[in-house]
Amino acid sequence: MSEAIRILLADDQALVRGALAALLDLEPDLEVVAQVARGDEVLDAARSSGAQVALLDVEMPGLDGIAAADVLRRELPGCRALIVTTFGRPGYLRRALDAGASGFVVKDTPAEQLADAVRRVHAGLRVVDPDLAVESLTVGANPLTERERGVLRAAADGGTVADVARATFLSEGTVRNYLSAAMGKTGGRTRAEAVRLAQENGWL
Repeated sequence: MSEAIRILLADDQALVRGALAALLDLEPDLEVVAQVARGDEVLDAARSSGAQVALLDVEMPGLDGIAAADVLRRELPGCRALIVTTFGRPGYLRRALDAGASGFVVKDTPAEQLADAVRRVHAGLRVVDPDLAVESLTVGANPLTERERGVLRAAADGGTVADVARATFLSEGTVRNYLSAAMGKTGGRTRAEAVRLAQENGWL
């Protein structure tokens, strides 16, 4: 039999990592060789373990899974990234593929399908959750600029315009302009609603 596909798991929830490892290790051709809880530990762990496929959660401390996929693409192209997330948001899918991820599936994917996704990604194919692919096409591309995203992120904790201006090193007038543009693009009637809509679509 050919050598097992070497897998790295990156998820900040130990229970999720353990469950995924147990499921994947049941497959004779798959082997979990490393587990990390932070996105900024992915590259070193992939290098030292010789992982061929990295299963990355989106929301992790240190570095999110999409940014980690981008680092792998640039620094260790022999290790392919498969995003496995609770957050099936169309904006995340588009950003993940742009970052070089080879696949995107949600965590409630049946075990056999997840194992098959790992095999397909390892073989150089692209795997995308079909429902999410349809939703992504319906929602369309992220309409927000990098600056608008930064201002919305800074506004997410409910601070004043002055607070956001300090956090982003912009003038209050510039912050108001970016917030106004972001509200127009998301359809949010308030700042808080614009933040919520952008988060729900995976645009932040």
